[in-house]
Amino acid sequence: MAEDSNIDATVMQMVMERWQKTAMVIAKTEEALRKEGEQVSFEKIAERIEALDSRGDIESQGDLALWRNSEVRLPQARPETNE
Repeated sequence: MAEDSNIDATVMQMVMERWQKTAMVIAKTEEALRKEGEQVSFEKIAERIEALDSRGDIESQGDLALWRNSEVRLPQARPETNE
């Protein structure tokens, strides 16, 4: 079984600066881990995506429990305000 940190690192390799369907990120992550010889369920990967979102490592929109109706991306830099 893959360690959470390995799953997280693989998810982070799949997430881009543009919005992607959560289902696509899960599928790509599972495939990459399988190629490394790790068997991880889609549900476990989804759990790690929620953890990454909670920590602010990725951004999400929509209900992450609905993989095809939610999207994730890398956090966007906030424009600085000169006040």
